[in-house]
Amino acid sequence: MNLAADLLCLLACLTVVTCDRVYVHPFNLFSFNKSTCEELESLVQEGRKTFVPISIESQTTPAYEDDLNDKDKLEAPSLTGRGRQKLSYLKDFVYILGMRFYRQLREARRRENVLLSPTSLYGSLVSFYLGASNQTAADLQGLLGFVPPSGDPDCTSRVDGHKVLSSLRMIESLIKSRDEELLFSKTLCLFSAAGVPLSHLFVQDLLPSADALYARAVDFTNPSEAAKQINAFMEARSKGRSKCLLTDIDPSSDLLFAVDVQLAVNLKQAFQLKEPQEFWVDSNTKVLVPMLSVTGTFKYKTDASGTFSVVEVPVSQTALLVLLQPIHGSDLEHVESQLPLQSSAWLQQLAPREIKLTLPELTLEGSSDLQELLADMELPALLGKGADLSKIRDANLTVGKVINKAFFKLASDGTDQPEDPAAQKEDSVFLEVTLNKPFLLAVFEEKSRAMLLLGRVTNPLSRV
Repeated sequence: MNLAADLLCLLACLTVVTCDRVYVHPFNLFSFNKSTCEELESLVQEGRKTFVPISIESQTTPAYEDDLNDKDKLEAPSLTGRGRQKLSYLKDFVYILGMRFYRQLREARRRENVLLSPTSLYGSLVSFYLGASNQTAADLQGLLGFVPPSGDPDCTSRVDGHKVLSSLRMIESLIKSRDEELLFSKTLCLFSAAGVPLSHLFVQDLLPSADALYARAVDFTNPSEAAKQINAFMEARSKGRSKCLLTDIDPSSDLLFAVDVQLAVNLKQAFQLKEPQEFWVDSNTKVLVPMLSVTGTFKYKTDASGTFSVVEVPVSQTALLVLLQPIHGSDLEHVESQLPLQSSAWLQQLAPREIKLTLPELTLEGSSDLQELLADMELPALLGKGADLSKIRDANLTVGKVINKAFFKLASDGTDQPEDPAAQKEDSVFLEVTLNKPFLLAVFEEKSRAMLLLGRVTNPLSRV
């Protein structure tokens, strides 16, 4: 199924869902209005202001980074009624595109772990939309799912990328918790070729999209040294979690774009089993892995055909971990091919059950190049050498890799627990759910039901 068909199905579903209240076309929630269009003319001159990033080797923090990372200038998140409406539409656009990317990755990495962030990938495309003009901007807008209800080619037929980025950032802000069991962070880096100026307005526009933003210059004419410098820079900024971001670089690149998303969870009231347990990588191969056990009331379902089960585990006040595994002899590839169109389908028809859940401790990371994913989707020119990215740089701009890296860690919260809490509740009948073969996982923000992470675990001992 292609992206256009996916979006048509989604819009039909959204129309049905909203038929009992005043329907607002999702495009109109994010588009420019006439007054804003008039203001855009005054920004043309400001958009021409440029700066040259300092060298990645510099030990000083440039003034523009101090300004960009001044979080006191950001407003505290406030989810209004209209904001909720925006998120209800946007989460499905994010999911559809994220699922398209996931399908490409699972085909390329069969029998391997896969991890991606649908919100991060979508946000990267929105970032380039902010830097695009003319047909490139129109093509990116279409890929993001925003089709204007009328065909008038004026300013109001365009999506305001700032509104989209702000809504994406709202999702990420909502998942941040003051509780110790969850840590979420997002870092954005722009690496330009030495001496290449970037639009100051474009970089300013990216401020809402990350916790920290860095813009540095790198000498791409020595690709191996450039990759080494970028990897060291990203590792230092991620406190050692993000390693080996790049293995190669095209020396003709003018710009590399990198996003690093980190989510670490200490599962409350979970304890580590004393001995490693068997995990079947396939029908003939098993490995011994550290396992966690947690007992409680969790939402659960099996699908109508009895091929997979789903369990939903709150891992903080703001995040839901959803685990999907094949059952009754079905295989993961078949289940993956049946993944639902709407992200909300993961969370529908679940019912509370008393469950004893056993699952592996996890440290996963996944890295994908958006350029490669677009090429696999037969859209290689979208950010290619013919793309009009004149809002990033007046001259022709060659975009190299657009890296999106995701990191997920799941561990016990370290509290002392009895070895088998279920055994102490004699009056309760616990459903035992054990994830000891390849499974899927997703992390949702609790309020918006937006999917932040999507992954496949084929071997818990393999970090990537």
